[in-house]
Amino acid sequence: MNAFDRDMGRDLAQLHYGDGEFAILKPGKHVICAVTGVKIPLDALRYWSPEHQEAYAGPAEALKRWKDLTS
Repeated sequence: MNAFDRDMGRDLAQLHYGDGEFAILKPGKHVICAVTGVKIPLDALRYWSPEHQEAYAGPAEALKRWKDLTS
């Protein structure tokens, strides 16, 4: 465990990702990108997968994950 691991759970939101919207299951300030592991503030969250229930930091990460899952 390093200094960053201790902070990962602080203010971490739990979401249910739907088509074009998400529902907040547990309030928090951010979610974690499934590809890079970076924190994504909820107000900046634009990319996610309803099928895989995971968030992505941006379009490049979403595309990478899609390619990884479909090849």
